[in-house]
Amino acid sequence: MNQRSYNIFFNLHTISGIIISAALFVIFFAGSFAFFRDEIANWQKNEEIALTENGITVNLDTVFDSLKNNYNLYGRDIEIAKHYNERRVSVNLSASKDSLATKEDKAGTFFYLDTQTYNTYTYVQSYTLGEFLYRLHFFAQIKYPFGYYLSGFVAFFFLFAIITGVLIHWDKIISNFYTFRPKAKFKTIWTDAHTALGTIGLPFQFVYAVTGAFFMLSLLMAAPNVMFLYNGNQQKLYEDLEYFDKPVALSYQKIETVPSVETFVDKTKKEWNGFEVSHIHIYNYADSNMQVAVEGELEKDIKFTGTGKVIYNAISGEILSKKNPITKTSYLDGVKNAMYKLHYGDYGGLTLRLISFVLGLISCFVIISGVLIWLVARDKKNVPEKKRRFNKILVNIYLSICLSMYPITALAFIAVKVFHPVGQSFIYKFYFIGWLLLSVFFFIKKSNYFTNKYCLLSGSILGLLIPIANGITTGNWLWKTYANNQFQSFFIDIFWIILAFTTLIITFKIKRKPLKP
Repeated sequence: MNQRSYNIFFNLHTISGIIISAALFVIFFAGSFAFFRDEIANWQKNEEIALTENGITVNLDTVFDSLKNNYNLYGRDIEIAKHYNERRVSVNLSASKDSLATKEDKAGTFFYLDTQTYNTYTYVQSYTLGEFLYRLHFFAQIKYPFGYYLSGFVAFFFLFAIITGVLIHWDKIISNFYTFRPKAKFKTIWTDAHTALGTIGLPFQFVYAVTGAFFMLSLLMAAPNVMFLYNGNQQKLYEDLEYFDKPVALSYQKIETVPSVETFVDKTKKEWNGFEVSHIHIYNYADSNMQVAVEGELEKDIKFTGTGKVIYNAISGEILSKKNPITKTSYLDGVKNAMYKLHYGDYGGLTLRLISFVLGLISCFVIISGVLIWLVARDKKNVPEKKRRFNKILVNIYLSICLSMYPITALAFIAVKVFHPVGQSFIYKFYFIGWLLLSVFFFIKKSNYFTNKYCLLSGSILGLLIPIANGITTGNWLWKTYANNQFQSFFIDIFWIILAFTTLIITFKIKRKPLKP
C-alpha cells in the first residue's frame, strides 16, 4: 500500500473509531452481560427453570382455563410465546373482532404469565436487570426508533473502522501480533495491546458489527420499502417477511366446546423429532372459524436453522398449512435465523456465551486503548496547549462515562436484591442516576489513572458483595444453590466472584505512569 492510501485509511480508521467510541463501549459492555440475560432475570426473580426445558412446556389448555377467569376470549386472536429461558411466557390478547363485544373486550392487552403459579405480570412489573442490560446494548431506552437507529449506525461505522484497521495493519498484522514491549513508552504499550487484542477479537467484532447493523438498520429500510414497494401496506410487508399470518375473518358462529389446543401442540411435536414449540397463535378463539398455528424450531444440534410451522383448522383438525423445518428452509429463514443465532451466540450453549463475554470485554479494552493511543499521539509539544487541554478533557469525559459502567452495574445487581421486588422504574432511576453521579465524580478528579484504577477496584469489591447480598436476602447461598441444582442462581454468583477477582488482580497491577509533557 502506498503512503497516500495508508494515510487516507489511517485517518478514516481514527476518525470513525473516535466518533463512535463511547457509544460502542456501552454497546459491548452491556452486550457482554446480555449474553446472560436469562440467568440474570431468573436470579433476580428467585425463579429457576431446568436447562433442558426449551420451548413452551406448560399445558396450554390449563392456561386458557386460567385466562377465561379474567377475560372474555371469544373472537380474539391470542398469541402465547416463549422468547427467553424463563418460567414466564408472554401472552398477547388482541381486541375482540366481535362487533357486539363490550368496550372492555374491544381493548387488547399484553402481559406475562408464570407457568407455575399462573400469576400475571405487566411488562413493567416483569422488568429485570437482565432485560435492562440487554436493551441498553442497542439503546432501547432512547425513544423509539432513535435509539435503534443510533445503535445501527454505530455498528455500521464500527464495521467501517474494522475494515480500515485491517487495511492499515495488513502488512505487519502477523509480526505486530507477537510484539509486546511493556517497558517501552506509554504510546507503544497501548499500541501493542490494541493491535494484539484487536487481532484476537477481529472475527468476533466483525460478526457483531455486521449482525448489529443488519438488525437495527433494517428498521430504517422498512419505511421506504413499505412506501414504494408495498404502496403503504405495512401488513403485506410483514406477511412476506413471515412475521405475521394473513388475517382470519370471524364467522360470528360461537362454538360451545373449544377444541384442545394442547392436542395440536402434541401432534406437531410428534411430526418432527426434536421440535421445540416457541409460539402458539390462536385466531378467532371459540369461533367456528377458529384456527391454531403452532410454530417453533428444531433443536440446534439437529439443524442450525430449522424453523417449522403448522396451521390447523381447530374444528375439523385439518392441516391448512405446513412448513417443514427439515426440508423447507428458505433463504429468508436462513438469513433471519443465522443472523439471530450469530448475534446472540445461543447455538453453542453456555461455553460459547462465556467465550463471547470475554471477547466482548476484550473489545471494550480495544476501544479504550484506541482512544488512549489517540490522546498520547496528540499530547506533544508541537500541538497547541489549548488543543492538548481539550483532548485531555475529552478523553477524561470518555473514560469517566465508560469505566464507571462497571461499578454501577455491580451495584445494580446488589440493589435489585436488597430492594426486591423492583420494576422498570426503579432500575432506570437507580442505574442512570448512579451512572451519572459516578461519571461526574470521576470527571471532577481529572485523572485517567484514578478513574481506571478505582472504577476497577470499586467494581471488584461490589462484585464480591453480590453473592453475599443474594445469600442474605434470599437464603440462596452459593453452596445451597449448588447442592439444590439451582444452576442459574449459582452461575450468577460464581460468575461475579470470578469476574471480581480477575479485575481485582488487574487493579493491583496498575501502576501510575504519568504522560510525558
